[in-house]
Amino acid sequence: MRSDSVTKGMQQAPHRSLFNALGLTEEEMSRPLVGIVSSYNEIVPGHMNLDKIVNAVKTGVSMAGGTPIVFPAIAVCDGIAMGHIGMKYSLVTRDLICDSTECMALAHAFDALVMVPNCDKNVPGLLMAAARLNIPTVFVSGGPMLAGHVKGQKRSLSSMFEAVGSYSAGTMTAEEVKDFEDHVCPTCGSCSGMYTANSMNCLTEAIGMGLGGNGTIPAVYSERIKLAKHAGMKVMELLEKNIRPRDIMTEKAFMNALTIDMALGCSTNTMLHIPAIAHEAGVELNVDIANEISKKTPNLCHLAPAGPTSMEDLNEAGGVYAVMKELTKKDLLYTDLITVTGKTVGENIANAVNKNPEVIRPLENPYSQTGGLAILKGNLAPDSGVVKRSAVVPEMMKHEGPARVFDCEEDAIAAIKGGKIVAGDVVVIRYEGPKGGPGMREMLNPTSAIAGMGLGSSVALITDGRFSGASRGASIGHVSPEAAVGGPIALVEEGDIISIDIDNCRLDVKISDEEMEARRAKWQPREPKVTTGYLARYAKLVTSGNRGAVLEMK
Repeated sequence: MRSDSVTKGMQQAPHRSLFNALGLTEEEMSRPLVGIVSSYNEIVPGHMNLDKIVNAVKTGVSMAGGTPIVFPAIAVCDGIAMGHIGMKYSLVTRDLICDSTECMALAHAFDALVMVPNCDKNVPGLLMAAARLNIPTVFVSGGPMLAGHVKGQKRSLSSMFEAVGSYSAGTMTAEEVKDFEDHVCPTCGSCSGMYTANSMNCLTEAIGMGLGGNGTIPAVYSERIKLAKHAGMKVMELLEKNIRPRDIMTEKAFMNALTIDMALGCSTNTMLHIPAIAHEAGVELNVDIANEISKKTPNLCHLAPAGPTSMEDLNEAGGVYAVMKELTKKDLLYTDLITVTGKTVGENIANAVNKNPEVIRPLENPYSQTGGLAILKGNLAPDSGVVKRSAVVPEMMKHEGPARVFDCEEDAIAAIKGGKIVAGDVVVIRYEGPKGGPGMREMLNPTSAIAGMGLGSSVALITDGRFSGASRGASIGHVSPEAAVGGPIALVEEGDIISIDIDNCRLDVKISDEEMEARRAKWQPREPKVTTGYLARYAKLVTSGNRGAVLEMK
């Protein structure tokens, strides 16, 4: 056992004295040490219940003969960080979470780990750590929030942001906005739509690192506590069988995750996180593969913001396993892969049933024959851009319009709310990429303002930043190369005609190659926005969005 290096032998007497200081008994020191990585805090609604999940995991580990020991991981609430300097500190925490978990796990010689995350960067950060450490590991999330109700309709956080846009447009009163404010987020848990947190928790199941229900059982259900106990018991079985994360997170497992991503209609942020997790697992994924998978994978779910259903509806319909079972009708999944259940994908989903074909469309009757995400390329995005195709209205699948160019998010929001953006425009927000931001801010405020002001079916938004999973419409992010390194998005000028063709995966600015090169010759790099602290170090090490914004030594 790895923990023998701190619990067994004369040389380890000083180590045992410190375990004595923790109140551990000799019996506890003789058992495998299982680290419980707790993301509990009192600022993130998706994490305020994790103390209960962690206690349930500890019970499960103890029941199965292990010694559970808790240590923390940080987490940022993207909703609270949205629209100000705080959003620069969201994506960047993914690597801090991964690195700090590596430090804690190896410094204390844990034999196995149970990861207890819930929100946007916290889940991928811990999946990256699991792949890097390759110690037997199980994930159990805190679960999604129940949907809110406003005037008899289910509502979620995306509708709250759009309500602010409607107020700016004069179509909603302050009292009506207050009604949304008081009711859209009624419980703890990750926000109730298919936003990034829930996308990643569902894909944790899909890739084989979480038990069935990990992504969909609501945070407030007692079933979530039972799931956590089972996770604690299951990690001891994985330890006994020596089943490790890299045995599970194989190239085929990532193909499964991308396939299920397309069927569910997950957040565009998965195109940052899946390649980054794969990178840590020793699997190099080119995001271009997403289009190949999308071509053969029907989109089966339209959860908020793409449609009216929420995570609790997906759970009642059979959850992720039911979606996976639908996909096997056309042999779209690798079913012989091992998972943290100790069984194969096929064994896990053998008894899954689609209980609501309105929530999970049968394979014979999908929302579309292609998947929920699309990777776009063209002279504006030579490496790539990404759009949540399932949340784009039909009339915006192909669009041409004049560029309205902004060098930061704040200027774009002021123009949108000031009525300066009109139908047909293409809003371009640049210098917000991984390096340029730095930190690749989410653009939920401008996309929500566009939707709230009634322009969602006539205005597109393009950025080298990224979008919240709550964004909808013709919102194209991760445009690479980014403006800060001289990508074509830096060369766009006010009034240039931009052509978007989502069905054909194209994103172009209608200028000649000669004009593009002339502009490139004049372009000068900008001074960094941040020169001190973690963000400055991050900007120097981070790669582009199409590579998952992973950190790399130069």
